[in-house]
Amino acid sequence: MQEVLSFCSKKLQCSLQMLINKKVLMSGAEYFDDGFAINPYMDDQIPVDIAKATSEHAEIKRCFETAGIEVVIVPAPADCQDGVYTANWALIYGNKALMSNLPNKRKDEEPYAEEVLKNLGFEIVKFPENLHFSGQGDALQCGNYLFTGTQYRTSFEVHPLLSQHTGLEVVGLQTVPELNDAGEPVINSVTGWPDSFFYDLDLGLAVITPNLIAWCPEAFTPESQAKIRSLLDIDKIEVSFEEATKASACNLVSTGETIIMGSRAPQLKGMLESRGFKVLAPDVTELMKGGGFIRCMSLTI
Repeated sequence: MQEVLSFCSKKLQCSLQMLINKKVLMSGAEYFDDGFAINPYMDDQIPVDIAKATSEHAEIKRCFETAGIEVVIVPAPADCQDGVYTANWALIYGNKALMSNLPNKRKDEEPYAEEVLKNLGFEIVKFPENLHFSGQGDALQCGNYLFTGTQYRTSFEVHPLLSQHTGLEVVGLQTVPELNDAGEPVINSVTGWPDSFFYDLDLGLAVITPNLIAWCPEAFTPESQAKIRSLLDIDKIEVSFEEATKASACNLVSTGETIIMGSRAPQLKGMLESRGFKVLAPDVTELMKGGGFIRCMSLTI
């Protein structure tokens, strides 16, 4: 009997160690808009339905809570079109909040995010203002790795700083650029920064458990594809380019047991369910107009 109890205890402990995203911070969609097209998904000519966006946001929160995630809600930062995307406010590691340096049209979110996280008890860490950093949107922990984007919303010089403050092995990755008709990289006319349909890493890669990711190989440069494939201790699910770009399939939240993802990526949903994961799939379309999705709307704290 003692051996059985010991085995069950170890199994439970192992299961708990696999749980991730136990608590998240969400804002609101009251000021959501795409009037300033700071990424290639935005279209400043198409109006946003705030009522629908707010309803979708509430449904995402409900799914999080159904999955057992504790949700902390703070008011939306006033007049900030992208304030709903809390994932970009910081990267939380332990008691530290590694604060973001966002594009020009998101600068007003930075002092608000700092105040919120300070009030929640986190030690605030700031990086030099000349360095870009997109917070959790571009820095995804997977076990002892920290998958980190570069080129679009995060500067390469931030990588060693992230390693210093977290002790994690930073795996620097670059997604493919958006190209114009001449095959040249597109510079966003609002931010002045290079653009990509995977401008944040969480649009091309998702952490499912501490040793399993879902990723879209076509989202990454050949060098970054090779880096990911070389990590033999990380299992991988491949996501199609179509589902990654048209359904934001990779922009999901996983607890390690339950996945909250969009309803329009049936291939990935099927692969996750075949591995025994429970999937909650709210229909989100209005909030996609800002270029963000379910992962973007939640900062793990």
